[in-house]
Amino acid sequence: MIATSKVTMRFGADILFEDVSIKFTEANRYGLIGANGSGKSTFMKIMTGELEATTGDVVIDKDCTLGYLKQDHNAFNDYSILDTVYMGNKKLWNLHNEREELYSKVELTDAENDRCDEIEYEYELAGGYTMEAEAFKLLTGLGFEESIFEDKMTVLQGGFKLRVLLAQVLFGQPDILLMDEPTNHLDMESIEWLINLLQRYEGTVVVISHDRFFLNRVCTDIADLDYSEIKLYSGNYDDFTISHLEAKERMEKENKKMDKRIGELKNFISRFSANASKAKQATSRRKELSKIELNDIKPSSRVSPYIRFENKERLGEKVIEVDNVSKTYDKTLFKNFSCSIGSKDKVAIIGKNGIGKTTLMNILIKELETDTGSVVHGETVNLSVFPQNPDKILSGDYTAIEWLGGFATEGMNETELRSFMGKMLFSGDDVFKKISVLSGGEKTRLIIAKMMMKSGNVIVLDEPTNHLDLESIEALNYALSLVENTIIFVSHDHRFISTLATRIFDVRDNKIIDYKGTIDEYEAKKRDDAKFNKKKK
Repeated sequence: MIATSKVTMRFGADILFEDVSIKFTEANRYGLIGANGSGKSTFMKIMTGELEATTGDVVIDKDCTLGYLKQDHNAFNDYSILDTVYMGNKKLWNLHNEREELYSKVELTDAENDRCDEIEYEYELAGGYTMEAEAFKLLTGLGFEESIFEDKMTVLQGGFKLRVLLAQVLFGQPDILLMDEPTNHLDMESIEWLINLLQRYEGTVVVISHDRFFLNRVCTDIADLDYSEIKLYSGNYDDFTISHLEAKERMEKENKKMDKRIGELKNFISRFSANASKAKQATSRRKELSKIELNDIKPSSRVSPYIRFENKERLGEKVIEVDNVSKTYDKTLFKNFSCSIGSKDKVAIIGKNGIGKTTLMNILIKELETDTGSVVHGETVNLSVFPQNPDKILSGDYTAIEWLGGFATEGMNETELRSFMGKMLFSGDDVFKKISVLSGGEKTRLIIAKMMMKSGNVIVLDEPTNHLDLESIEALNYALSLVENTIIFVSHDHRFISTLATRIFDVRDNKIIDYKGTIDEYEAKKRDDAKFNKKKK
């Protein structure tokens, strides 16, 4: 169990949260949610001891171990991948090193021989003889090949380093597991693996995530950080949204009833306060009026952007024709792929990380040359593209509004630019922020503002939800659900895919599987195929 007592965090005059007293108990899995900038990561760091609260205390049950998924990707660059995972269990890691050092000596003293006997007992008790197998299981579950386990962490890119750190914290099997955005950089198969692992986890889990599918599958409770306080709701994310909305509607209805009663009481008092025969009744109503307190419905820290994609140009039936396309780098990603993408298709490109999803997308939009074959766009196609890396197009020493103005149509003024930016939550002087200082979420929203302004008739998105909060993801999800024309997108967000895609391109095993249907139908087919193949064997 881990609990906080009257925890407050201030930065100057700004209060992130105040007097937060909350208890996270054993065998429950909590989703810590809230708007970007509301203080979720700060609160989690206070629970780990990395940050000290302005006031208040954190209490952890005696003998409870705590694991924390850190975001410092370069902290273990001098270690091998396998050793980095082992370090998740400090006691076992220290025993392992001492044991290795003693056994590397040619001759041992009597004291060292005695210590060897002690270490073997402690080592077995701590799980030393199964540590390699446990670490292998974690790493393979997260998509690593055994051939690189002994390589240094420096061979991995950021997203894969994060996976090793995830394996590290899970290897320690802590009683309390705190995780900040664990699904970032995970593909769908790895997310499913993590979900299954956490569903079986017997300790206390607190997780920050913007993945609605993940929160729904994992969480038994939701801790909502809003109005500078944290409230607990029983159930998963969908349960929370219903409960939260119902509570707000209930308070609003109660306030309306009380407002009406307040009006009636004031009217009676005003009419009869000077009337001697009604004086007793007027006094009674004054007392009733003084006791009425309206529900305090605070303004939420959550703000949703307003996103709508309107195409100004008609889109013909033939959008993209792909004929016999192949692509190879160090290895073949896919070969001899042909397809025809029509004006109503909503295509989700899925697959493991590094398998070639972005490569396929860039070939489809003719930003990358094929090795063989051809890609032909229809004459009416006008692409609107969101790149995987926002910095690919967000460059230069510009302010946000200057950058957006570079895409303005003739005659568009600053007021119109500010209107597009306002819809994406840029207000006041925010529009004059330098591109170089924008957060990941701000960069994403600025590119979406550009896409809305340019009004392309074919929308192409590569991992658009990576840096968005839940409200922005839902707003984007809804906006795309209204689009009638072609959408092509790469995503690992299961709910995003399931609510939008009518067609799946699954990049796997040097080929592309083109499935015309939803992700749920495709996954059901894969399960049926797996059962059929198992029976054949």
